[in-house]
Amino acid sequence: MDFKDVKYCVIKALKEGTYQHETRGNIEDKNALMTGDISREDLIKIIERCNGTHHQRSQHHMVSTVEVHILRRDDWYIKFYFIDPDTTFISVHR
Repeated sequence: MDFKDVKYCVIKALKEGTYQHETRGNIEDKNALMTGDISREDLIKIIERCNGTHHQRSQHHMVSTVEVHILRRDDWYIKFYFIDPDTTFISVHR
């Protein structure tokens, strides 16, 4: 999946509400979307300003076949992956 597709899919998930949050320790510090410290609309605005230079990929820390996407923009760190039909956010924080 190229960056353009990643960006489209994550924004679509945010708009439609078809996303979840990965359970992890320190979730209050690491996922501002889940805690409501950032709205879906504000997160979409940040992602819309991203281009390919703001994007990285890595393997999931527990499931090596899952590709994780990392966006860094405007001092935000946004980490997520896709498992059809949902998008799962690992981290959304400054």
